[in-house]
Amino acid sequence: MSDLPEYIDNRPNISGSEDHIQSALRDSRSRPVFLSESSIEFRGIKSAFAIALHMHQPLIPAGGDDLATAEIISNLKYMMDHPGIGDNHNAPVFHWCYKRMGEFIPQLIEEGKQPRVMLEYSGTLLHGVRQMGLHDIIDSLKRITCEPRYRRAVEWLGCPWGHAVAPSTPVQDYRLHVTAWQHHFAAIFGIEALGRVRGFSPAEMALPNQPDTAYEFVKTLKDCGYQWVLVQEHSVERPETGQGPERKHLPHRLICRNSGGEEISIIAIIKTQGSDTKLVAQMQPYYEAKGLSPYE
Repeated sequence: MSDLPEYIDNRPNISGSEDHIQSALRDSRSRPVFLSESSIEFRGIKSAFAIALHMHQPLIPAGGDDLATAEIISNLKYMMDHPGIGDNHNAPVFHWCYKRMGEFIPQLIEEGKQPRVMLEYSGTLLHGVRQMGLHDIIDSLKRITCEPRYRRAVEWLGCPWGHAVAPSTPVQDYRLHVTAWQHHFAAIFGIEALGRVRGFSPAEMALPNQPDTAYEFVKTLKDCGYQWVLVQEHSVERPETGQGPERKHLPHRLICRNSGGEEISIIAIIKTQGSDTKLVAQMQPYYEAKGLSPYE
């Protein structure tokens, strides 16, 4: 499945094979991913909406007050080890949440349905659950990512390895986060699967507005082979009016110009309706889509 080891000296494989990965991606990025495997008649669709599931757990120091010697563990492990604190008793629900797409999708496909979902899992989450021995999560995700019968239902989104926020992360560090996630994903699911990852989901959906930082953000995504980026409706405005986008359901183009006058652009898909307070357990885009119809 992959010629990259998932771990090297008990540490996640997050660097060192950049040239190999980028060479493999160049060979795959020119080919459509899902169209040839889909039986959906897209021209007959009146309207549509998309589901993207964002999954993340940070790594935290634990086991003593000395940060220099404290073990680095998943926050999920801390929750499981301390169920009496706050909402930590929900840890088993989180565990199931991370693997349940691997149950839902095969069931729906076997029933003759055609489910579609986008998945975004941070590298720290993937490493943390592996470190905890929760191999059932990784195995469940591998099934729907790699098996030909199911993989057409799942579109992975790239993200920073450690949930780094683009506006406040040094650009050189942010690039390392982006390439680290690609390494880690390829080591788990294979380079072929990484070649099917075309979109990028920024942590907190935060876009830099400082021109040089914004330019480097888009340049990083383009250099790493990404073709589009997911953006928040409320972070988009038209320069000529200061108003929000008029045709927000169409793909847009994000153009960034740095202080040296250089320009770079990438396709932007707008996530409509709502800020972070409305990202969890709500389905506004579904109801929004019900009121739409095709247009040019």
